[in-house]
Amino acid sequence: MSNELSEKDFKEAISHNILTGESIKPYIRQAMYYETDQMAIIHHSNYIRWFEESRIDFLEQIGLGYDTLEAKGILIPVLGVTCEYKSSVKFNEKVLILPKIIIFNGIKLTIQYKVLDADSLSLKASGESGHCFVNKDFKPINMKKNYREVYDTLYSWVN
Repeated sequence: MSNELSEKDFKEAISHNILTGESIKPYIRQAMYYETDQMAIIHHSNYIRWFEESRIDFLEQIGLGYDTLEAKGILIPVLGVTCEYKSSVKFNEKVLILPKIIIFNGIKLTIQYKVLDADSLSLKASGESGHCFVNKDFKPINMKKNYREVYDTLYSWVN
């Protein structure tokens, strides 16, 4: 069985705004030498960092950068992360990372990630990160009640 995504599957993997149809640009990452391990492949821990980089990029693209959210007093701690490795990424290879909000209820958020080879679109890894919303005192925030504009923006990107 091939890990290569068809064009249809690739389009479905890209996050879309349910109201406008607008889509985000995939996060493009070139694997660096310092990220490799003794087996000459990217060390597994780096995929989690790549998830975070793509999440920050995604939020920037939809107008909710971390600086914007933190200025409002909103923090988004990580509750958990999973990653399933399909095929190794090697030094200097380019990958596309596709983040997508799959669960959002105003209190918790789950983002799914697909890491694809930039040339073949073969699936290299996939995973999820779970988050919640808290204030600067780490008290939970209900986004729908307290930050409706942020809630509406995030909700419009649930796929």
